[in-house]
Amino acid sequence: MEQYHFQIRVTGLLIENDRVLLVRQTVASDREWSLPGGRAEAGETLEEAIIREMLEETGLHVKVAKLLYLCDKTDCVPPILHITFLLEKLSGFIKMPTNEFDENPIGDVKFACFSELPALGFSQIFLDLLMNGLPNAGSYQGRKENIGL
Repeated sequence: MEQYHFQIRVTGLLIENDRVLLVRQTVASDREWSLPGGRAEAGETLEEAIIREMLEETGLHVKVAKLLYLCDKTDCVPPILHITFLLEKLSGFIKMPTNEFDENPIGDVKFACFSELPALGFSQIFLDLLMNGLPNAGSYQGRKENIGL
């Protein structure tokens, strides 16, 4: 019997004063800045996964405000179900992670203005979603490229 496997990746969108929280980490050949996040681990909920990832990668305590988008990334083995949440900051200060267990360490953490995103490698699609108030939040968007990530 053939086994089916896939990964679940959660990312968090934290917006403050028209700025987005980003981490610098090599995730794609065309950009090194991305939304914080990572793989959900066995035994944790999606909410627990993004809360843990945000604390590990940015030092911030957050809560999930709402589900934004579900997307597929099928060009990986195994394929990835990509889930993006809108987050609210509860407490904490931005700090660099220890990176002690990370094969792909984070080099920086910062808030970037919406206008800076294209220069940081983000697509016009993603910028348009931000500028238009994240339309179709809570929906399945097909391939990850459809939300510009």
